[in-house]
Amino acid sequence: MNVSGRGSVPPVAVVTDAAAGLPDDLRASLETEHGLIVLDLPVTVDGVPLPPGPPTALELALASGRPVATSRPSPGAVEAVYRRLAEAGHDHIVSIHLSSGLSGTVDSARWAAGRVPVPVSVIDSGTAGMALGYAVRDACAAAAAGATPGAVAAAARRTSERHRVRFYVPSLETLRRGGRVGGAAAWIGGVLAIKPLLQIADGVVVPVERIRAAARAVRRLEALAAADLAAAPPSAGRECAVHHFGNVAEAEELAERLTELTGVRPVVSRLPSVLAAHVGLGVLGVVTGPAASPSPGPPDRD
Repeated sequence: MNVSGRGSVPPVAVVTDAAAGLPDDLRASLETEHGLIVLDLPVTVDGVPLPPGPPTALELALASGRPVATSRPSPGAVEAVYRRLAEAGHDHIVSIHLSSGLSGTVDSARWAAGRVPVPVSVIDSGTAGMALGYAVRDACAAAAAGATPGAVAAAARRTSERHRVRFYVPSLETLRRGGRVGGAAAWIGGVLAIKPLLQIADGVVVPVERIRAAARAVRRLEALAAADLAAAPPSAGRECAVHHFGNVAEAEELAERLTELTGVRPVVSRLPSVLAAHVGLGVLGVVTGPAASPSPGPPDRD
């Protein structure tokens, strides 16, 4: 493998999708410093694609109950991205995506991988939000340190597997309409009477607990996240992210309480539109896991 790449181009390029939930500053840093490519995941309202920019239109659509839909990127669009990276001089691409249990994005990536002139390692993260975002960050760090494609892919898999995603939704109705309820389908009959806590496990949405009051559900989410962080030795490093959509003040309050309880200051990040379209307004999500080692170590040898 050509470790130095062609010219100043890193040998391994990293690609992900919008479901990674990266905060704007972290995304900008990874794009600028590491060349990260983030694929758009289309969202439509009444069949019309949402324009780029603030998610106001989606918030209004969800509030009014208008038809909202999402789709995977077209295989051709993914292929075009891979070809640009190959033409730029990258020797290998590691493409890390939203769980295949929630989206067909991985299928598009795999199709495209077979049609480009450089090897592509397509990673099904089995997760979403900042559990995917942290995996992408760690893959970028490994690639920048000169790790082999296998080591870059391993860094992504390791981080995604070690981070837990739990979330509270005021109602299961949006998930039901989008067909993303997974193991929580049995709760649909009582959708108006419960405030569900859910999680992503084995790549799909599954139930955690049914709670009758919203405030109690948020407190329980907080307690579970705090327990996750407390279980990890502080010396090993711990990290946390809080996601929101349409309720940033509530998310910031939750982050402050978690900081006081655990000493870990969460990243607060708006849930990506492609995920918010399926969980609705008022969602609160918490991602917890061990922080990556400061150094990915020496490059592996293929």
